[in-house]
Amino acid sequence: MKNPSVTKLIHRLTPHRGLLILALLSAVVSISLTLLIPVLVGQAIDNIVAKGEVYFEAVVRIILYIAAAIVGVSSCQWLMNYLVNVISFRVVRDLRRDVFRKLNTVPLSYIDTHPHGDLISRVINDVDAVGDGLTQICLQLFSGVVTIIGTLIFMLAIDWRIAIVVFVLTPLSLFLAAFIGKLTHKRFTEQQLLQGDISSYVEEHVGNQRIVKAFSYEERACEDFEKLNQQLYDVGFKAQFAGALANPSTRFVNALVYAAVAIIGALTVISGGLSIGGLSCFLTYANQYTKPFNEVTGVLTQLQTGLAAAERVFAVLEAEDESPGNNKITDTENVCGNVEIRDVSFSYVPEKPLIRHFSLSVPSGCHVAIVGPTGCGKTTLINLLMRFYEVNEGSILLDGVDIRDMSRDALRRCYGMVLQDSWLFNGTIMENLRYGNENATDEEVIAAAKSAHAHSFIRKMPQGYDTEISEGGGNLSQGQKQLLCIARAMLTNPSVLILDEATSSIDTLTEIRVQKAFAKMMKGRTSFVVAHRLSTIKESDVILVLKDGNIIEQGSHETLLKQGGFYHTLYNSQFAHS
Repeated sequence: MKNPSVTKLIHRLTPHRGLLILALLSAVVSISLTLLIPVLVGQAIDNIVAKGEVYFEAVVRIILYIAAAIVGVSSCQWLMNYLVNVISFRVVRDLRRDVFRKLNTVPLSYIDTHPHGDLISRVINDVDAVGDGLTQICLQLFSGVVTIIGTLIFMLAIDWRIAIVVFVLTPLSLFLAAFIGKLTHKRFTEQQLLQGDISSYVEEHVGNQRIVKAFSYEERACEDFEKLNQQLYDVGFKAQFAGALANPSTRFVNALVYAAVAIIGALTVISGGLSIGGLSCFLTYANQYTKPFNEVTGVLTQLQTGLAAAERVFAVLEAEDESPGNNKITDTENVCGNVEIRDVSFSYVPEKPLIRHFSLSVPSGCHVAIVGPTGCGKTTLINLLMRFYEVNEGSILLDGVDIRDMSRDALRRCYGMVLQDSWLFNGTIMENLRYGNENATDEEVIAAAKSAHAHSFIRKMPQGYDTEISEGGGNLSQGQKQLLCIARAMLTNPSVLILDEATSSIDTLTEIRVQKAFAKMMKGRTSFVVAHRLSTIKESDVILVLKDGNIIEQGSHETLLKQGGFYHTLYNSQFAHS
């Protein structure tokens, strides 16, 4: 059955057809000269009839021709290998670029439902495996096809009866290799999946090594890794062993063909139908004819690995993109920040409804706090406001416009967002802050840092704002990382600010300062604050109390306390012993 991944890879080769044609021409010249050498050798043998009957001039001339042919073969072979590698590297480059771009266009739900280590493995390991397999496919395709056609033509010209024997028997080795390949493909696919699982496991545990050590999980982590590693060993061994059977099996069949040609050819020579030089030439061609079959089976393991990896890579490329929306509105510079949520229902999984018939009207400049127990839908509401996920029913409006009518870029330019999990990348502090507004001047960046009370600790860093931050901000404290994220959000000067436990990792004094900075920045702007520490939301205009995806209470801090309801219980649970 035709493997769809092969068709997709061939499509990927189309933009490089110029180099492909040049590589094919190099293969044609190389193989043609290779096939010419046995003819010259046969002629040289026929010019050495017996002792005292050697035609030296003819033999010397033929040797010079052979030397020239060998030089031509070597040059063309080098050129073909070079061109094939260039094509392969370019396809790998384009594939890796397209997969990375794809990961930036798929819905957030796709990223959330796939282990991150596995996705990383597809971008790195699987694409490399595709490149290795593609190199072998091209090399075997070009040299193999030309060799088979060329040797068949030469053999038919020498003796068509022996050529028919070779033509009929040799493909048996290819059918045998195809049969083994079909049996082993499932194991190679499983091998690639397990490699993705191991990458995911390593990524999780290396990235969270503090937690691993804090809970003394080192031994158990190693034991769990050993189980995965052993599974990969078992599957990989079986796949490699089965794949390795193909080459010896086909070589055995081809050796039988070679022996049959030798016997039939010898009988033909005895009967006078073929010269000794012709038999020598024919045996060489029979060996050349079977060579492509042997070479294909010799790299069958690599080819199967490449095809299994290609399936995983194309699975990512064929994932559905984030829904484009109407994109009627792309300019949101004058957004005031009026947010209205109309009868919204949403669930991550259809059978588990989360938010049901949720409605809310937030006028511009209003400070809204969202509280409630874990899993009540607080962060989900933020995801819907940002269009990380689409609502199942109802609509969300910004200044009276359905956010689905806005381009995502335009919508998200309206928001400044600070999450509980701070994220920083490998680069300078200045570069990390400018991530929120790459056109900001140095003065604007420093002003934002001062507003977030990050300027003082930045000045104390070795190179100040030019200090390099390690991946994930590993050389900063959690509080420092969060202050930088807050400064980055301030730099965007948004119409709506979203804070998801944004001050959870900073000390009380700094938190008070940052809250004052937020109050100053958000004056006249809308803000949504997801909070677990209820002391941070006393001054909010409206506090929404969520439970099971519904607003069960709303009002100011004092009003909700007087009601003596669920908020009263939450608040007193935090401050009963204060």
